[in-house]
Amino acid sequence: MNPEQTRSLVAICLMAAFADGHQNAEEREHVRKVAESLSREAEVDFVALYQAVLLGRVELEAVAAQLDTAPLRQLAFELALGVCEADGTLQASESAFLERLSAALGLDGQLARSSIEQAEAVVAAPAEGVLPGYEPVPAASAEARPSAAPDQAELERMILNAAILNGALELLPQSLASMAIIPLQVRLVYRIGTTYGYELDRRHIQDFLVTTGVGMTGQYVEQFGRKLLGGLLGKVLGGAGRAIGGQAAGSGFSFATTYAIGKVAVRYYGGGRSLDAGMIKQTFAGVFEQAKGLQARYAPEISQRAGSLDLGRLMAELRA
Repeated sequence: MNPEQTRSLVAICLMAAFADGHQNAEEREHVRKVAESLSREAEVDFVALYQAVLLGRVELEAVAAQLDTAPLRQLAFELALGVCEADGTLQASESAFLERLSAALGLDGQLARSSIEQAEAVVAAPAEGVLPGYEPVPAASAEARPSAAPDQAELERMILNAAILNGALELLPQSLASMAIIPLQVRLVYRIGTTYGYELDRRHIQDFLVTTGVGMTGQYVEQFGRKLLGGLLGKVLGGAGRAIGGQAAGSGFSFATTYAIGKVAVRYYGGGRSLDAGMIKQTFAGVFEQAKGLQARYAPEISQRAGSLDLGRLMAELRA
């Protein structure tokens, strides 16, 4: 990877992030902060690139032409697809962007459409399903539980399981594994909200995630950026377009993000949804920092979970 190819990959991700034309201010701000953070850690000026993409000064075909190997071209398409699908809905403008990108990269049209169909099946997973790998402990009898308050230890176990699972998904080579992270976070928030008696739909949960400052599109772009700087492209694998080196950076980010989302959801719904947007952001930021330290403690479990994960079965459980 040379700096120009790195710049091209990030440019394609940013173009995908803005392809629907409906990014709200929260998402745009998160993507901008990601670009600013990346610029401090890499040779490429991602802030200038962000501004150029936002103002329409970057030509898709020109940046695609910089990716001169089949694995890099496949990787670019998969990353763009993940960004476009991050919010769970593929707009007509995003579909048109992906079709144009596929042509610019010289990819087989049928294979590209198949990738889109697989991704849509994952991101459209219903929020009310089970959390793979998590089996709730049977509740005690009413006589043994004088209060109907949720079991905090059980909630902690559920949150930790989800964080470990999402950290493990980032260690898998398949691109669909990373795309499953946000649907699993949506499902975690749904489970927590309903535990406290709230009926939630996908749109409400997505708005909650955006309010934390993580968002949907912004989170996927950040996952990509962290892995890129951690050595994602140090050794690109054929076909899947993923890498061996540097995956720990993405795994740690996904673990900490998921854990913080769960803990903030408990405080929000457990407190009667009384936290305002500012308090949600502040609480998330504090818990996220704590979770980054906690991740090292559970790194062996994350690695073990990745080694035993059956991705096909997990995807089937998500779609069920």
